[in-house]
Amino acid sequence: MGFPFTILEQKKIPRIIFSIRTQSPLDSEKIISLMQRIYEMGVWCFDLPSVKHLESFEELKRLADDETLMGLCHLEVESGASFLGKPLHQFESKVFSTIRKNLPLPDSIRNFPHAPFSSDVFTQKEIDRITFDPNRFEKALSFFHPKVSPFLIVGGRYGDWLLALGRIDLIKEMVLRVRGNGFIPIFSGQWATYLLPKAKSLDAAAYAIPINKKWSLFDLTLACNLIKKFDKPVISLNPLADGRLLGKSKEAFSFLFDELKICAAIAEIGSEEEFSRIFDDAKRLPSLIPPRKT
Repeated sequence: MGFPFTILEQKKIPRIIFSIRTQSPLDSEKIISLMQRIYEMGVWCFDLPSVKHLESFEELKRLADDETLMGLCHLEVESGASFLGKPLHQFESKVFSTIRKNLPLPDSIRNFPHAPFSSDVFTQKEIDRITFDPNRFEKALSFFHPKVSPFLIVGGRYGDWLLALGRIDLIKEMVLRVRGNGFIPIFSGQWATYLLPKAKSLDAAAYAIPINKKWSLFDLTLACNLIKKFDKPVISLNPLADGRLLGKSKEAFSFLFDELKICAAIAEIGSEEEFSRIFDDAKRLPSLIPPRKT
């Protein structure tokens, strides 16, 4: 059985896309080895969240001599945003502290242990002076090619942050540049219930957010209701809840594909055994069984 696919802007994309989980993004030997094994079992599309994943994928394409192999690369929108001529990430603590002060964020986000903190916050005039940095953005974009990654996942945590600062205009410019370079953009973020209403106007083919049977930022029930009513394709990030739902992947994917009607999910795996478990469960899920040819 091959995993079924859906069509986004006349381009095929699998309904389950696999991402190789490693202890370190430098663990290229594990990445290429696992990619090779599951490619031989029929997988033709891989999530490529790091440079090492992309390098391993390109090596797999070379070894397999298979031009139909497809990757999903990631581009942080921070790479296109500057303040006073400096990359926005140099002001990360100030950015997040401004958002934490101005938005009614849940306590789980306000007290997030890895969130940067600063007593200094942006004024509205300073927020207005955050600008698009075309040179830095085009340089970051130049690492990718639409023949390798026809779909490009654009966003990351700065996707949420720029939306929260009211600077969706910067994101729109970046999505436009991505399209202009021959990619099909997929917009991603972490704050599902905040992102979907705010980012709906973007010219994106789909929206990738963390959603699974147990968890979503900020509120699972609200996120589910939004997804059911959302009129653009949604892709689930972390569909197996960091592995907690691996033993119940059939139920997890049934919730996503049958109840929420998402178009695809990006599932992390760390071994061939984990892949086989998902593969076997997917074969028993009616919505993921390809129709028989007649």
